[in-house]
Amino acid sequence: MINKASILAVLMLSSTLLSVSVGAADYIEGKHYEVISPAQPTSTGAKVEVLELFWYGCPHCFNFEPYIVRWLKTKSPQIEFVRMPGILRPEWALYARAYYTAEVLGVLDKIHEPLFEVIHELRQPPKDEAALKGFFKEHGVSEEDFTKTFRSFTVESKVRRAQDMSQRYGASGVPTMIINGKYRTSGSLSGGPADVLKVVDYLAQKEEKK
Repeated sequence: MINKASILAVLMLSSTLLSVSVGAADYIEGKHYEVISPAQPTSTGAKVEVLELFWYGCPHCFNFEPYIVRWLKTKSPQIEFVRMPGILRPEWALYARAYYTAEVLGVLDKIHEPLFEVIHELRQPPKDEAALKGFFKEHGVSEEDFTKTFRSFTVESKVRRAQDMSQRYGASGVPTMIINGKYRTSGSLSGGPADVLKVVDYLAQKEEKK
């Protein structure tokens, strides 16, 4: 005999499976994310690469940053997160060069959030190389190290690659999330910042299964 508890258990399981199915079906290609064609190479080996295209001067990127920080604490261990300065306009290259200078010098942890803050909270954006040199100096980087690195071959190569990949990814704005070189999503597609990361997790899980 099938008792009420058994029926309830079956109904609850059916409801759960239905909600999972509907949730997955909610993320539709062309509506919540787009396919990148051709797919672009990744740099994370067997792990799923989730890459954020951003620009320090973008207020949406600044507002998105706390969501990224929280997401990094709970993301799948099979996801490798990568940041890349988007260069969709020539003037964006200045802050891209600042990012890669900090990366090469090993001081991203000292520069990344403070640079966002000085631009968007203090409203004192460094507008040229000299201003950035002063900003880096305030955060423990010598003028000599900054000057030697800012125009170095290594930084120049990274900036050129970021410019090239920004076009290859087909991004029209920032922040844009690139999942394993195959998909892109953003706030204009997914909704708010939290929704963007839900789509990211869905697509990353899709890639993990492959």
